[in-house]
Amino acid sequence: MKLNEKLNKLLQEKGKSWYWLGKNSGVDMSTIYRIKNDESAGTDFSTMEKIADALDVSLDEFRSNKEG
Repeated sequence: MKLNEKLNKLLQEKGKSWYWLGKNSGVDMSTIYRIKNDESAGTDFSTMEKIADALDVSLDEFRSNKEG
């Protein structure tokens, strides 16, 4: 599952929006929308850490080999 798909699933489960994620993670909205639109070539660790913290999930949720 791609990162944007994993994030979309988590956001739906929590009843949150991509806009909410940007505001609550401290990640720039342009970065959030690049991830959302699968235009991000690679997302750095600090960005993923902020996103995981905002969603109150472990970084393990985003491991590429984890089945969704």
